[in-house]
Amino acid sequence: MPAQIPVILFGYNSSPFTNKVRLALRLKQIPYDYVPVPSMMPRPVLRDTFGITYRKIPILAIGRDVYCDTSVIIEALEGLFPGTRSLYPDAVGCEGQRLRVLCRGFASYWTDRPLFRVATGLIPSSVWRTRFGTDRAGLIGHRLDPDKLDRKVSENLLALDTQLSILMPLFRGVRDGDADNARWIFNTPYPTLADLSLYYQLSWLRSISKGVGIENLTGGGTPDTRAEGADAVFNSERFPEMYDWFTRLEQWMESQPDVEERLRQDDLTWTDRLQSLEWSGDFAAAEKSLLVTPQAAKLKDLESKCGLVVGEEVTVAPDDTGREDPTYGTMLSLSPEEVVILPKRLRDKKSRETDATVAVRVHFPRAGFVVRPLKWTQPKAKL
Repeated sequence: MPAQIPVILFGYNSSPFTNKVRLALRLKQIPYDYVPVPSMMPRPVLRDTFGITYRKIPILAIGRDVYCDTSVIIEALEGLFPGTRSLYPDAVGCEGQRLRVLCRGFASYWTDRPLFRVATGLIPSSVWRTRFGTDRAGLIGHRLDPDKLDRKVSENLLALDTQLSILMPLFRGVRDGDADNARWIFNTPYPTLADLSLYYQLSWLRSISKGVGIENLTGGGTPDTRAEGADAVFNSERFPEMYDWFTRLEQWMESQPDVEERLRQDDLTWTDRLQSLEWSGDFAAAEKSLLVTPQAAKLKDLESKCGLVVGEEVTVAPDDTGREDPTYGTMLSLSPEEVVILPKRLRDKKSRETDATVAVRVHFPRAGFVVRPLKWTQPKAKL
C-alpha cells in the first residue's frame, strides 16, 4: 500500500467500535485522518461524499475503497499494510495464521456481540430518554423503556461478572515477568487483536456505565455524570490478573506514538485527496481489491441460485440490528468472506438522482451480513 494513499476514519468518540479501530491503527502505526460524525443519522458527509446510507459506525476509507464493519476494517489494515506490526504475531506454540483464526473468532463472536450486549445494558437510563434512545429503538426494531432498562442495570452487572468469570482463566499466569510474551492473552510478544478487542470493550463499559461520554453519545442530549458504574464488578480485587493486564495494556498503548490527525467536521480537504486518486469501477478492479483470495473455486451455482451474480443490484444489511436500513448498490465482486458493491445513486429532496462526490467501492463482510438481490426484496405488485 503506497504511503500517500489516504486513510480516513469516520466515527464518534463515545463509539466503542470506533475506538477499536483507533487502537488497531495505533498498534500498527498507520497514520490516518479522523473525521468526527454524529452518533445518529443523518450523516450527510457519508451520504453526500460516498453515497453511503449504512447506519453503523465506524467506516474506514483507504483510498477509494471504503470498509464497513470493524471485522472487515481490521482485515483491510492487516492485509493492505504488510510492512506494519501484525495484529496476529506468532505466539508460543501457535504460529500467526492459526492465531488469526482464534483472534477473529474471539473478537467477532465474543467481545463484539455477547460482551457488548451486556455492556450496553449498563448505559445510564438518562441516555434512553433522549433523541438517541429514539434513534436506537429504530435501529434495534423495538421501543426502549428507560425505566425498565434502569431496573435491569443490577442484573446486567451480574451478567458482566459472568462474562469476566468465563474469561478469567485466560489471565492465569499473564502477569508481569521477564518474558514479554507472558504479558498478553495468547503469549505473544506484544498485544494481538484479542487483547485489543477485550480492552476496548472493558474501557468503554467502565466509562459509559459511569456516565462518562454520554453527552457525546447523545449529541448533547444529556450531560456526563460520575456514577460508580461497573467498578463494583471489574476491579483489582475481584479480577486481579485481568485488571493487571488491563492496566498494562493501557500503559502499552499510551507508549505508542499517536498517529491520528483529527479534522474538523467542516474540513473537507480530504475529499480532494480522494478525488485525485486513480479510479476504476469495473469488475476486474473490484476483484483485485478483495482482501482474501479465495482458497477454492467459487461456488457459482449456489451463488447464482441465491441471485448473487456480479453486476446484479443487491441490498446488504447486518443480520442483527439495522436490518431495516440496507445499503443498495451494484455487486462488483464476491468472495466467501467479503462483498464489494458500487453504491446506488441516491435521490435528493426533489427525487432527482444525484452522484456521490467521490466514487468508491464499498466492502462489507459476509459473516454477520445478508446480501440479497434487490429484485427479491421489492414487494410484488398486486394484480
